[in-house]
Amino acid sequence: MALPAVVNMRFGVIAKIARIRYNIPRNTTEEISLMILMLQKNTPEPAIRQLLAQLSLQNVKGGCVAGDNAILLPLVGETWRLDPSALQALPFVIEARRLTPAYRLAGRAVHPENTVVTVGDAAIGADFCLIAGPCAVESAYQMDTLSRAVKDAGAQLLRGGVFKPRTSPYTFQGMGEPGVDLLVQAGRSTGLPTVTEISDASQMELLSGVDVWQVGARNMQNFALLKALGQARKPILLKRGAAATVEELLLAAEYILSGGNEQVILCERGIRSGLTAARAALDVSSIPVLKRLTHLPVIVDPSHAAGRADLVEPLALAAVAAGADGLLVEVHDRPATALSDGAQALTPAQLTQLAEKTARLRAALE
Repeated sequence: MALPAVVNMRFGVIAKIARIRYNIPRNTTEEISLMILMLQKNTPEPAIRQLLAQLSLQNVKGGCVAGDNAILLPLVGETWRLDPSALQALPFVIEARRLTPAYRLAGRAVHPENTVVTVGDAAIGADFCLIAGPCAVESAYQMDTLSRAVKDAGAQLLRGGVFKPRTSPYTFQGMGEPGVDLLVQAGRSTGLPTVTEISDASQMELLSGVDVWQVGARNMQNFALLKALGQARKPILLKRGAAATVEELLLAAEYILSGGNEQVILCERGIRSGLTAARAALDVSSIPVLKRLTHLPVIVDPSHAAGRADLVEPLALAAVAAGADGLLVEVHDRPATALSDGAQALTPAQLTQLAEKTARLRAALE
Protein backbone atom coordinates (compact mmCIF):
# COMPACT_ATOMS: atom_id res chain seq x y z
CA MET A 1 0.00 0.00 0.00
CA ALA A 2 1.36 3.39 -0.94
CA LEU A 3 1.47 6.27 1.49
CA PRO A 4 -1.28 8.89 1.07
CA ALA A 5 -0.66 11.97 -1.03
CA VAL A 6 0.13 14.06 2.05
CA VAL A 7 3.53 12.36 2.20
CA ASN A 8 4.40 13.84 -1.16
CA MET A 9 3.83 17.40 0.09
CA ARG A 10 6.78 19.74 -0.23
CA PHE A 11 9.20 19.55 2.68
CA GLY A 12 8.77 23.27 3.42
CA VAL A 13 5.02 22.84 3.91
CA ILE A 14 5.43 19.81 6.16
CA ALA A 15 8.16 21.56 8.14
CA LYS A 16 5.92 24.60 8.66
CA ILE A 17 3.12 22.38 9.95
CA ALA A 18 5.59 20.62 12.25
CA ARG A 19 6.83 23.93 13.67
CA ILE A 20 3.29 25.01 14.54
CA ARG A 21 2.22 21.61 15.90
CA TYR A 22 5.30 21.14 18.10
CA ASN A 23 6.11 24.81 18.89
CA ILE A 24 9.56 24.61 17.27
CA PRO A 25 11.32 28.01 16.95
CA ARG A 26 11.54 29.20 13.35
CA ASN A 27 15.35 29.47 13.38
CA THR A 28 15.84 25.93 14.74
CA THR A 29 16.48 24.11 11.47
CA GLU A 30 18.28 21.16 13.01
CA GLU A 31 15.10 19.80 14.63
CA ILE A 32 13.13 19.69 11.40
CA SER A 33 13.95 16.10 10.60
CA LEU A 34 10.86 14.25 9.49
CA MET A 35 9.58 10.70 9.09
CA ILE A 36 6.17 9.19 8.38
CA LEU A 37 4.86 5.93 9.82
CA MET A 38 1.86 4.29 8.23
CA LEU A 39 -0.14 2.00 10.53
CA GLN A 40 -2.97 -0.42 9.87
CA LYS A 41 -6.42 1.17 10.15
CA ASN A 42 -7.41 -1.16 13.02
CA THR A 43 -4.34 -0.38 15.17
CA PRO A 44 -5.49 -0.18 18.83
CA GLU A 45 -5.14 3.23 20.44
CA PRO A 46 -3.02 1.85 23.36
CA ALA A 47 -0.53 0.45 20.84
CA ILE A 48 -0.22 3.87 19.19
CA ARG A 49 0.30 5.59 22.54
CA GLN A 50 2.96 3.04 23.51
CA LEU A 51 4.79 3.51 20.19
CA LEU A 52 4.78 7.30 20.53
CA ALA A 53 6.01 7.01 24.12
CA GLN A 54 8.92 4.82 23.01
CA LEU A 55 9.81 7.28 20.25
CA SER A 56 9.75 10.21 22.69
CA LEU A 57 12.57 8.52 24.61
CA GLN A 58 14.65 9.00 21.44
CA ASN A 59 13.78 12.72 21.18
CA VAL A 60 11.16 12.12 18.51
CA LYS A 61 7.68 13.63 18.77
CA GLY A 62 4.71 12.26 16.88
CA GLY A 63 1.11 12.98 16.04
CA CYS A 64 -1.73 10.84 14.75
CA VAL A 65 -3.80 11.37 11.60
CA ALA A 66 -6.60 8.89 10.89
CA GLY A 67 -7.32 8.22 7.24
CA ASP A 68 -9.88 6.13 5.41
CA ASN A 69 -7.47 3.23 4.83
CA ALA A 70 -4.67 3.74 7.34
CA ILE A 71 -3.35 5.79 10.24
CA LEU A 72 -0.46 8.19 9.70
CA LEU A 73 2.06 9.09 12.39
CA PRO A 74 4.06 12.19 11.32
CA LEU A 75 7.30 12.18 13.33
CA VAL A 76 9.59 15.14 13.98
CA GLY A 77 12.82 15.50 15.97
CA GLU A 78 15.94 13.35 15.90
CA THR A 79 14.49 10.99 13.32
CA TRP A 80 17.94 10.47 11.81
CA ARG A 81 18.56 8.11 14.75
CA LEU A 82 15.66 5.86 13.75
CA ASP A 83 16.03 2.74 11.61
CA PRO A 84 13.11 2.51 9.15
CA SER A 85 13.55 -1.25 8.70
CA ALA A 86 13.35 -1.82 12.47
CA LEU A 87 10.24 0.35 12.70
CA GLN A 88 8.65 -1.47 9.79
CA ALA A 89 9.08 -4.77 11.65
CA LEU A 90 6.91 -3.54 14.54
CA PRO A 91 3.31 -4.77 14.92
CA PHE A 92 0.71 -2.79 12.94
CA VAL A 93 3.35 -0.80 11.00
CA ILE A 94 2.83 -0.99 7.23
CA GLU A 95 5.58 1.35 6.12
CA ALA A 96 8.20 3.72 7.51
CA ARG A 97 9.55 6.42 5.25
CA ARG A 98 12.07 9.20 5.76
CA LEU A 99 11.19 12.65 4.50
CA THR A 100 14.60 14.02 5.42
CA PRO A 101 17.90 12.09 5.04
CA ALA A 102 19.72 10.27 7.82
CA TYR A 103 23.00 12.05 6.99
CA ARG A 104 22.05 15.07 9.09
CA LEU A 105 25.57 16.48 9.60
CA ALA A 106 26.64 15.95 5.98
CA GLY A 107 23.42 17.38 4.54
CA ARG A 108 22.75 20.97 3.55
CA ALA A 109 19.61 21.42 5.65
CA VAL A 110 21.61 22.08 8.82
CA HIS A 111 24.76 23.34 7.08
CA PRO A 112 23.69 25.29 3.95
CA GLU A 113 27.04 27.00 3.33
CA ASN A 114 29.91 25.11 1.68
CA THR A 115 32.55 23.60 3.94
CA VAL A 116 36.08 24.64 3.03
CA VAL A 117 38.92 22.34 4.09
CA THR A 118 42.17 24.27 4.34
CA VAL A 119 45.39 22.33 3.80
CA GLY A 120 48.52 24.42 3.37
CA ASP A 121 47.75 27.02 0.72
CA ALA A 122 44.82 25.01 -0.64
CA ALA A 123 41.24 25.91 0.28
CA ILE A 124 39.39 22.82 -0.92
CA GLY A 125 35.76 23.68 -1.49
CA ALA A 126 36.46 27.33 -2.22
CA ASP A 127 39.21 27.10 -4.82
CA PHE A 128 39.94 24.36 -7.33
CA CYS A 129 42.58 21.96 -6.01
CA LEU A 130 44.90 19.63 -7.93
CA ILE A 131 46.37 16.70 -5.99
CA ALA A 132 48.98 14.63 -7.80
CA GLY A 133 51.69 12.07 -7.20
CA PRO A 134 52.51 8.38 -7.59
CA CYS A 135 50.17 5.55 -6.69
CA ALA A 136 52.92 4.18 -4.44
CA VAL A 137 56.06 5.62 -2.88
CA GLU A 138 58.96 3.59 -4.29
CA SER A 139 62.23 5.44 -3.60
CA ALA A 140 63.75 8.71 -2.44
CA TYR A 141 64.81 9.57 -5.99
CA GLN A 142 61.31 8.92 -7.33
CA MET A 143 59.64 11.10 -4.70
CA ASP A 144 62.14 13.92 -5.10
CA THR A 145 61.66 13.90 -8.87
CA LEU A 146 57.88 13.67 -8.80
CA SER A 147 57.29 16.14 -5.98
CA ARG A 148 59.13 18.82 -7.94
CA ALA A 149 57.32 17.87 -11.14
CA VAL A 150 53.82 18.01 -9.67
CA LYS A 151 54.56 21.34 -7.99
CA ASP A 152 55.82 22.76 -11.30
CA ALA A 153 52.58 21.57 -12.91
CA GLY A 154 50.55 23.58 -10.39
CA ALA A 155 49.46 20.88 -7.93
CA GLN A 156 48.71 22.07 -4.40
CA LEU A 157 49.06 18.68 -2.67
CA LEU A 158 51.36 15.69 -3.12
CA ARG A 159 49.89 12.20 -2.97
CA GLY A 160 51.70 8.91 -2.49
CA GLY A 161 50.66 5.51 -1.15
CA VAL A 162 52.71 3.82 1.57
CA PHE A 163 50.18 1.16 2.64
CA LYS A 164 48.59 -0.39 -0.44
CA PRO A 165 45.53 -2.62 0.01
CA ARG A 166 45.72 -4.77 -3.12
CA THR A 167 43.37 -7.35 -4.57
CA SER A 168 46.15 -9.94 -4.84
CA PRO A 169 48.41 -10.74 -1.86
CA TYR A 170 51.31 -11.19 -4.29
CA THR A 171 51.37 -7.64 -5.66
CA PHE A 172 53.30 -4.72 -4.19
CA GLN A 173 51.78 -3.77 -0.84
CA GLY A 174 53.65 -0.50 -0.35
CA MET A 175 56.85 0.39 1.51
CA GLY A 176 55.13 0.94 4.84
CA GLU A 177 56.97 2.99 7.46
CA PRO A 178 60.03 3.85 5.31
CA GLY A 179 57.64 5.17 2.66
CA VAL A 180 56.02 7.51 5.17
CA ASP A 181 59.35 9.21 5.81
CA LEU A 182 60.06 9.58 2.08
CA LEU A 183 56.61 11.06 1.41
CA VAL A 184 56.78 13.54 4.28
CA GLN A 185 60.34 14.57 3.37
CA ALA A 186 59.39 15.13 -0.29
CA GLY A 187 56.42 17.23 0.74
CA ARG A 188 58.47 19.37 3.09
CA SER A 189 61.25 19.92 0.57
CA THR A 190 58.79 21.28 -2.00
CA GLY A 191 56.35 22.93 0.41
CA LEU A 192 53.48 20.65 -0.61
CA PRO A 193 51.07 19.15 1.95
CA THR A 194 50.89 15.37 1.65
CA VAL A 195 48.10 12.83 1.16
CA THR A 196 48.29 9.09 1.79
CA GLU A 197 45.89 6.22 2.41
CA ILE A 198 45.18 4.96 5.91
CA SER A 199 43.78 1.43 6.05
CA ASP A 200 43.73 0.77 9.80
CA ALA A 201 43.33 2.87 12.94
CA SER A 202 46.61 1.43 14.23
CA GLN A 203 48.44 3.48 11.54
CA MET A 204 47.27 6.85 12.88
CA GLU A 205 50.35 7.56 14.99
CA LEU A 206 52.74 6.46 12.26
CA LEU A 207 50.98 8.71 9.73
CA SER A 208 50.75 11.72 12.04
CA GLY A 209 53.22 13.67 9.88
CA VAL A 210 51.02 13.32 6.78
CA ASP A 211 48.62 16.22 6.25
CA VAL A 212 45.59 14.43 4.78
CA TRP A 213 44.50 10.84 5.39
CA GLN A 214 42.76 9.09 2.53
CA VAL A 215 40.15 6.38 3.09
CA GLY A 216 40.25 4.14 0.04
CA ALA A 217 37.23 2.71 -1.75
CA ARG A 218 37.71 -0.67 -0.08
CA ASN A 219 37.49 0.93 3.36
CA MET A 220 34.58 3.32 2.76
CA GLN A 221 32.42 1.17 5.03
CA ASN A 222 35.15 0.16 7.47
CA PHE A 223 33.09 1.64 10.28
CA ALA A 224 35.65 1.02 13.02
CA LEU A 225 38.18 3.03 10.99
CA LEU A 226 35.65 5.79 10.24
CA LYS A 227 34.80 6.12 13.94
CA ALA A 228 38.49 6.40 14.81
CA LEU A 229 38.97 9.07 12.14
CA GLY A 230 36.05 10.97 13.61
CA GLN A 231 38.16 11.46 16.73
CA ALA A 232 41.14 12.73 14.73
CA ARG A 233 41.69 16.37 13.94
CA LYS A 234 43.07 15.73 10.51
CA PRO A 235 41.47 16.27 7.06
CA ILE A 236 40.00 13.03 5.71
CA LEU A 237 39.67 12.32 1.98
CA LEU A 238 36.86 9.76 1.72
CA LYS A 239 36.56 7.78 -1.50
CA ARG A 240 33.32 6.29 -2.74
CA GLY A 241 33.20 2.50 -2.74
CA ALA A 242 33.09 0.69 -6.07
CA ALA A 243 29.52 -0.49 -5.45
CA ALA A 244 28.35 2.26 -3.08
CA THR A 245 25.42 4.57 -3.62
CA VAL A 246 25.69 8.32 -3.11
CA GLU A 247 23.64 7.96 0.08
CA GLU A 248 26.00 5.31 1.41
CA LEU A 249 28.95 7.61 0.74
CA LEU A 250 27.26 10.41 2.68
CA LEU A 251 26.42 8.08 5.55
CA ALA A 252 30.07 6.99 5.65
CA ALA A 253 31.01 10.67 5.91
CA GLU A 254 28.43 10.98 8.70
CA TYR A 255 30.43 8.51 10.80
CA ILE A 256 33.44 10.84 10.66
CA LEU A 257 31.43 14.02 11.16
CA SER A 258 29.49 12.58 14.11
CA GLY A 259 32.80 11.95 15.86
CA GLY A 260 33.57 15.66 15.74
CA ASN A 261 35.91 15.78 12.73
CA GLU A 262 34.41 18.33 10.32
CA GLN A 263 37.29 18.21 7.79
CA VAL A 264 35.91 15.72 5.28
CA ILE A 265 36.53 15.75 1.52
CA LEU A 266 34.46 13.41 -0.68
CA CYS A 267 36.01 11.70 -3.68
CA GLU A 268 34.23 10.12 -6.64
CA ARG A 269 36.49 7.46 -8.20
CA GLY A 270 34.18 5.41 -10.40
CA ILE A 271 31.84 2.53 -9.74
CA ARG A 272 32.02 -1.04 -10.97
CA SER A 273 30.22 -1.67 -14.23
CA GLY A 274 30.34 -4.30 -16.93
CA LEU A 275 29.32 -1.73 -19.51
CA THR A 276 32.60 0.13 -19.85
CA ALA A 277 35.98 -0.62 -21.34
CA ALA A 278 37.60 1.45 -18.59
CA ARG A 279 38.56 0.16 -15.16
CA ALA A 280 35.36 1.64 -13.71
CA ALA A 281 32.48 3.83 -14.79
CA LEU A 282 33.13 7.39 -13.64
CA ASP A 283 29.79 8.54 -12.24
CA VAL A 284 29.94 12.16 -13.42
CA SER A 285 26.30 12.63 -12.42
CA SER A 286 27.23 12.08 -8.77
CA ILE A 287 29.17 15.38 -8.75
CA PRO A 288 26.21 17.79 -9.16
CA VAL A 289 24.05 15.47 -7.08
CA LEU A 290 26.52 15.57 -4.20
CA LYS A 291 26.99 19.32 -4.57
CA ARG A 292 23.23 19.67 -4.10
CA LEU A 293 22.89 17.25 -1.19
CA THR A 294 25.99 18.08 0.87
CA HIS A 295 28.13 21.01 1.92
CA LEU A 296 31.31 18.91 1.82
CA PRO A 297 33.89 19.43 -0.97
CA VAL A 298 33.72 16.93 -3.84
CA ILE A 299 36.81 15.98 -5.81
CA VAL A 300 37.31 13.32 -8.48
CA ASP A 301 39.94 10.63 -9.07
CA PRO A 302 39.92 10.02 -12.85
CA SER A 303 42.97 7.74 -12.66
CA HIS A 304 41.23 4.89 -10.83
CA ALA A 305 38.12 5.26 -12.96
CA ALA A 306 40.15 5.14 -16.17
CA GLY A 307 42.69 2.42 -15.46
CA ARG A 308 44.46 3.69 -18.59
CA ALA A 309 46.50 6.86 -18.96
CA ASP A 310 44.88 7.83 -22.28
CA LEU A 311 41.45 8.04 -20.60
CA VAL A 312 42.49 10.14 -17.61
CA GLU A 313 42.41 13.52 -19.35
CA PRO A 314 38.91 13.28 -20.90
CA LEU A 315 37.47 11.94 -17.64
CA ALA A 316 39.20 14.68 -15.65
CA LEU A 317 37.84 17.40 -17.94
CA ALA A 318 34.35 15.92 -17.71
CA ALA A 319 34.61 16.06 -13.90
CA VAL A 320 35.71 19.69 -14.01
CA ALA A 321 32.81 20.57 -16.32
CA ALA A 322 30.41 18.85 -13.89
CA GLY A 323 31.56 21.10 -11.04
CA ALA A 324 34.19 19.09 -9.15
CA ASP A 325 36.18 21.00 -6.53
CA GLY A 326 39.41 19.30 -7.52
CA LEU A 327 41.21 16.33 -9.05
CA LEU A 328 43.28 13.50 -7.58
CA VAL A 329 45.65 12.29 -10.31
CA GLU A 330 48.31 9.59 -10.38
CA VAL A 331 51.67 10.58 -11.88
CA HIS A 332 54.88 8.62 -12.40
CA ASP A 333 58.17 9.59 -14.01
CA ARG A 334 58.51 6.10 -15.52
CA PRO A 335 55.05 4.52 -15.71
CA ALA A 336 56.30 1.40 -17.49
CA THR A 337 58.37 0.41 -14.45
CA ALA A 338 55.92 1.53 -11.73
CA LEU A 339 55.37 -0.99 -8.94
CA SER A 340 51.66 -0.15 -8.74
CA ASP A 341 49.07 0.99 -11.33
CA GLY A 342 51.58 2.20 -13.89
CA ALA A 343 49.09 1.80 -16.75
CA GLN A 344 46.92 4.63 -15.43
CA ALA A 345 49.70 7.02 -14.41
CA LEU A 346 50.34 10.22 -16.32
CA THR A 347 53.86 11.43 -17.00
CA PRO A 348 54.84 14.84 -15.57
CA ALA A 349 54.49 16.33 -19.06
CA GLN A 350 50.97 14.93 -19.40
CA LEU A 351 50.06 16.29 -15.95
CA THR A 352 51.23 19.76 -17.00
CA GLN A 353 49.10 19.53 -20.13
CA LEU A 354 46.08 18.42 -18.09
CA ALA A 355 46.55 21.27 -15.61
CA GLU A 356 46.66 23.80 -18.45
CA LYS A 357 43.52 22.41 -20.10
CA THR A 358 41.76 22.33 -16.74
CA ALA A 359 42.56 25.99 -16.16
CA ARG A 360 41.27 26.95 -19.61
CA LEU A 361 38.08 24.95 -19.15
CA ARG A 362 37.37 26.47 -15.76
CA ALA A 363 37.93 29.94 -17.16
CA ALA A 364 35.54 29.23 -20.03
CA LEU A 365 32.88 27.94 -17.64
CA GLU A 366 33.10 31.09 -15.56
